[in-house]
This record gives sequence, C-alpha cells and structure tokens, in this order.
Amino acid sequence: MNKLYDRIDRFCARHPYWGISNLMRYVVIGTAAMYILFLLTGQNLNLILLTGLSPYAILHGQVWRLVTFIFLPMDYNPFFLVISLYFYYWMGNLLENYWGTPKFTIYYLSGIVLSILGAFIAYFLGNFPFITGLHYVNMAMFLAYAALAPDAQVLLFFIIPVKIKWLAWLDLAYFAYEVISSIGYGDWGSALMPVVALLNFVVFFWPYFSKKARVQRSARSRQATRFRQTVKASQQPKGYTHKCCVCGKTDADYPNMSFRYCSRCAGYHCFCEDHIFNHVHFTEDDQK
Repeated sequence: MNKLYDRIDRFCARHPYWGISNLMRYVVIGTAAMYILFLLTGQNLNLILLTGLSPYAILHGQVWRLVTFIFLPMDYNPFFLVISLYFYYWMGNLLENYWGTPKFTIYYLSGIVLSILGAFIAYFLGNFPFITGLHYVNMAMFLAYAALAPDAQVLLFFIIPVKIKWLAWLDLAYFAYEVISSIGYGDWGSALMPVVALLNFVVFFWPYFSKKARVQRSARSRQATRFRQTVKASQQPKGYTHKCCVCGKTDADYPNMSFRYCSRCAGYHCFCEDHIFNHVHFTEDDQK
C-alpha cells in the first residue's frame, strides 16, 4: 500500500498540472442533465436500463455504458438528489483544494475504474451486476474527507450541527450492512461494489493512518517514560513513594490508603483517595 501511494505521490509532484480541474462540477452537471433527461422522457426506466453499467451488455458492443453509468442519479427524489449533489460537490472541491487537482483526479478516476473491474469480476464469477451510478464511490469520498477533517462540522439537513467523524462511522456501518446483506442473499456482485470502493479509500489513506498510529504510539511511549521518571524521582530519598498534592499524606504515613495520578492535570500530580476526584486540576500555567 505504501509503495503504491508513494508512486501516486511522486507522479502528482512531477505532473502538477495533470488532471481535470473542478472534476466534481462536471460530475454534478452530468448527473443533473441525466436526471432532466429522465424527466423529459416521462421517467422512462429504459433510460436507466440503457445507460447502467452491465458487463454483459458491454461485452456485446454497448461500450457507452462505461461512461454513462457515472452520471446516473444517486436518488430520483428531487429534494434528496439536490442535497446529495450539493454535498458531494462541496466535499469534492474541499478534497481537490487539499490534495491538488492531480491527486484528487486519480482518486476519483481510480474509484470509477475499480467499480468497473469489480462489476466484471462479479460477472465472470457468474453474477449479472447492473451498476447505476457511483453511489459507493461518492460515499467513500465522504470517508476521505472525514479522515482528513474528523472534527469539522456540517449541518445535517441544513439544521443539525454534527461532526464529520460521527457521520463517517454511520457511513462505515452502512457499507458493512450492504456487504453482509448482499452476501446473505447470495448476491456476490452487489457485495463486491462497496468493497472495491473501500479498497480505493484504503490505498490512499493507509499510509496516513499508519503514520498517525506511529505518532500516537511514540507519544504514549514518551508519556510513559516521563511518568516512570517522575515516579522514580519521588521515591526513596524522601522516604515515601506517593504524596498527595492537596493534603500532603504519603503512602509511608498511610500504607493502607490508595494513591493515584490524575490524567486531567498538566504534568504528573499524585492525590490520595480522598482528593483524586476532589481537587483543582493543574494547568500548563501552573507548571511554569
């Protein structure tokens, strides 16, 4: 994963002007145009049947489906369609501004390619998948944004402020439900679609999560080392191991009393069992 991501990173650094600027704008416009065409044809389902991703139809000459399925609406209710298009357009622009046009273009296009490959794999395994739109790819794009800005807030239904990270957990739960339910019905083709969308997300974010985990482990290790050093420094020369910062009781004077260190205080401060939950917390200013 790291090697693949490094190659993508190097390609983007060497080709800063490669890619499709404002890619999500074209996706949104194309989806809106497809929905209008659907309405103009009297909501004829044949339009969907002729434009969805069908490996069987593609192998029989209907190659336009490799492109047209991208623009099939995610929802045919006009209210929810407008909300979803706005939301995905907003997220796509934020990711493009953060990553740059080359990397975002690769991310989105690779999601499309993996969806096509997944459909063909399912077809050759004996299923007959029919993909209508980039529903899972767009939901995985939401996960990408949540990974970069987990504490950012959005207005759910333009009213309720919610942190992105909580919506991301719901997103993952939905992916899990789709995979498990499809397997339960024996529909391996449908189960494969959310998996390949998540695979695209993992390729781009595995190095990010690995680095974050290493930093957290290093920070915990340094914190544990400082804790051991602080405890050791407070030991034998003073005749006690622990001393309450409030009342001055020590474990030497009160051997049956419990002493604890407060995790909410800045630094390492010990308290007896009477004051561990009843004291004023030390701050960074107190340490100076």
